Amino acid sequence: MPNTLSRRDFLKVGGAAVGALVLGRFIPPLVAEAARATGMLDATNSGYIPTMCEMCVWRCGVLAKVEDGRVVKLEGNPDHPHSKGNLCPRGQSGLMNTYDPDRVLSPLVRVGKRGEGLFRKTSWDEALDIVATNMLKIKEKYGPEAMVFSSTHNLSQPLFENLLYAFGSPNYGTQRSLCFNAMITAFSLTYGVEEPSRKYDDVEFILMVGRNMMEAISTSETSELSHAIDRGAKFVYLDPRYTKTASKATEWIPIRPGTDSAFLLAMINVIVSNELADCEFVKKYVVGCDGIKTAMQGYTPEWAEEITGVPATTIERIAREYAAAKHNALAHPGWRTSNFINSFQTERAIATLNALSGNVLTPGGCLSAEMAAEGAGLGAPPQPPYPRVSALRLDGVPWKYPLVSLKLGVFQELRDTILTGEPYQAHGWFISRQNPILSLPDRAKTLEAFGKMDFITTIDIIMNDTAWFSDVVLPETSYLERYDPLLPVGDKAFIRQPVVEPQGEAKSALWIYKQLGERLGLGDFFHYADEEDYLRQQLASLGVSLEEVKSKGYAEMPETESSGEITFNTPSGKIEVYSETLKNAGFSPWPTWEEPPQPAEGQFYLLTGKVAQQTQFGTQNNQMLHKYSDEPRLWMNAKVAAEKGLADGDWVEVTSEVGKANVRLLATQAIRPDCVYLTPGYGHLSKGLTTAFGFGTSDSVLHVTYTDPISGGQALSQTFVSVKKA
Repeated sequence: MPNTLSRRDFLKVGGAAVGALVLGRFIPPLVAEAARATGMLDATNSGYIPTMCEMCVWRCGVLAKVEDGRVVKLEGNPDHPHSKGNLCPRGQSGLMNTYDPDRVLSPLVRVGKRGEGLFRKTSWDEALDIVATNMLKIKEKYGPEAMVFSSTHNLSQPLFENLLYAFGSPNYGTQRSLCFNAMITAFSLTYGVEEPSRKYDDVEFILMVGRNMMEAISTSETSELSHAIDRGAKFVYLDPRYTKTASKATEWIPIRPGTDSAFLLAMINVIVSNELADCEFVKKYVVGCDGIKTAMQGYTPEWAEEITGVPATTIERIAREYAAAKHNALAHPGWRTSNFINSFQTERAIATLNALSGNVLTPGGCLSAEMAAEGAGLGAPPQPPYPRVSALRLDGVPWKYPLVSLKLGVFQELRDTILTGEPYQAHGWFISRQNPILSLPDRAKTLEAFGKMDFITTIDIIMNDTAWFSDVVLPETSYLERYDPLLPVGDKAFIRQPVVEPQGEAKSALWIYKQLGERLGLGDFFHYADEEDYLRQQLASLGVSLEEVKSKGYAEMPETESSGEITFNTPSGKIEVYSETLKNAGFSPWPTWEEPPQPAEGQFYLLTGKVAQQTQFGTQNNQMLHKYSDEPRLWMNAKVAAEKGLADGDWVEVTSEVGKANVRLLATQAIRPDCVYLTPGYGHLSKGLTTAFGFGTSDSVLHVTYTDPISGGQALSQTFVSVKKA
């Protein structure tokens, strides 16, 4: 009998060595040799190799089916807690990232003007020499702080940060201020943890504010939420738009944009005024217990009704229902909450509601403030300390934004200071796996900032808009062609490994950063011989071989002992509903109401959000996803559209104070009359993206830059637009 193992057998053994490939003339030798060495070859012509997805930041476990050296199907790994044997449509389409006909497969150097799309192919040696020479030239002439580094968070982040910090620049731009700065800053100040984890096993009441989870990237949590709804948990959802998540809610409340915190503060008022909180928990673990009733006394349901448009009786009823569920009530922290300049206060109110229910770290409670550091328990290559940096950060952290974490930053502020040249001028930009031209608000500003750069280099797998305007493009391998550092999830550390040989001359980020580091004189910060050596150093403390991890897809992590005590990483060691840190920084120590601006007569709130078929700004060129994606249209309330003489499918001109765009109209009852909605991530400028170019409209053309003064979050929905027939 041949030594074969089917997918069904793989699912039964759950991570044991599996049949993956059979040697053939098209099988890349290095991948084939690695598969044979770890027992993953058999006599069949197909099989599965475990790795991890990168179609979003959730990083589900993947089983890659490979035939004749090509990936033919991706499926969920049942051993991974994020996938649990399933993959979303984006995860299943990941093979098209590898086989995208627009892949950049050799280093490119610009030969025309920026944006013309004229590049020449070159060798890795020349490309890396050009990048290093320009970075060193900028460092010598203007100081290391004149180089800006930006990246979207990924598994190779430790090596990206090694390059950044070893080079000596303080200027680090991430996507987080465009997404969840408000949530992270609020929960860090209240609980001492960036993002608390949620548990749905026993939840009875779920309150969610604007988090369209049914179309979002957190697939395993979406499944858990769905199961909780199925078994009868009440689900109250606040959103101006009737999303797929709203369709699953027990109760959908189309609240006026920017007024969520008023609704939540009124809930807090009802709970503390009527002594409905978990008093024992609050007295023992919460700072602010004695003064919260007085602090919240003005935030009555009647007050909130005038602001939100939600009846006072509805607010009071929901507050009482929430309180009745006690520690089985969950006010979801949200994610992309940086939509108004008062979003921080919304998150503080959410954090407070959770504290009042006593659901944090209690037996059966549905919110956990415990968080292990990424990479905890794994080894790492030795390296010297980073050089001391004295220059101010261009994004204003902490000199302008004292409460924003250094690793979060304020990306849009960084872009704006490039334009002003204050407190100093940036001259170079090093970008990895990021597309600031499309993701930052006010695209015209970002293009202007690019024009001020002496040198720009981008690392990516495709010619995205940012690469299109770069001087050097360094081609990275796709996630199915490379190793990345191990990722601990729960009690396991999972591996991303190549399942096919890299195409063309593409290289892994681990290889690129090491090569650049050596050319920049920073080789001591990259003490690994190759990608596998890096992983072996990570595994050294676990006493497990890399070959075993390749085969199983993960390594077991050592158990951590708990003291059994409930503690919080705050100055007081308790939940700080009242925050001296906020008070000392000149802000309200309590969650408080801050009135956001409203659109003028004839204008609309421009809402943004997610769709299930795409992830942010990076997947629109994927041909499989494109096939099932309709061209985005501007949602407008059907009654309002009729009053304006507009019909479904009409071309309309949308105008904000910074730009205008033409787009087809979707007339629908699924949105408030004072709002319009446009899906982000479309309207790509790069002609190197033959699928995405010319498809849809970019919302970044319209978005105005507004920054929350506490968390640094970009207020994405605080842009107001007018709409007329094009």
